[in-house]
Amino acid sequence: MADVVDAATRSRMMAGIRGQNTKPEILVRSLLHREGFRYRLHVKELPGKPDIVLPKYCAVIFVHGCFWHGHDCPLYRLPGTRRDFWQDKIDRNRDRDRRVRNALLAACWRVAVVWECALRGAEMDSGQVAQRLAGLLRGNEKEMEIKK
Repeated sequence: MADVVDAATRSRMMAGIRGQNTKPEILVRSLLHREGFRYRLHVKELPGKPDIVLPKYCAVIFVHGCFWHGHDCPLYRLPGTRRDFWQDKIDRNRDRDRRVRNALLAACWRVAVVWECALRGAEMDSGQVAQRLAGLLRGNEKEMEIKK
C-alpha cells in the first residue's frame, strides 16, 4: 500500500514525533509527584538515559511507547509500508532496551517499565499505576513492568 502523503510531508510528520516529554511521561511524572516522590529527568550518565531517575530509591523508570518499543499489545501494529525497515528498527530498539535494562540491573539500579497501553484508554487506572510504582520504590523489587 502506497503512502497517502508525499515523502517530504511524511518526513516532516515523523520528525515532529517527540522522543522526550511525551504525554505518557508527563502523566507518570505527575503521578509520582502526587505520591510525594521527587526525581530527575533523562540523566545522561546512566545507560539508556532513563525517562525518570529516583536516586534516593536507586530506581529508574522508563515510559515506553508501545509502537516504538514493539510491545505485544493492540497499540503495536507494523506499518503497511516499508515493513522490513520498521521491523529492523523495532528489533534494534528491543535489543537496546534489553542491553540497557541489563546494564542498569548490573549497576544495582532497580528498573521499572511503564508501557503506553497502561496509560491509555477508557480502562486506564492511573491510581493503580501510581500504587504499583510506589510499591516498587518503597519495596525491594529489582524490576517491574506495568502494562495493560
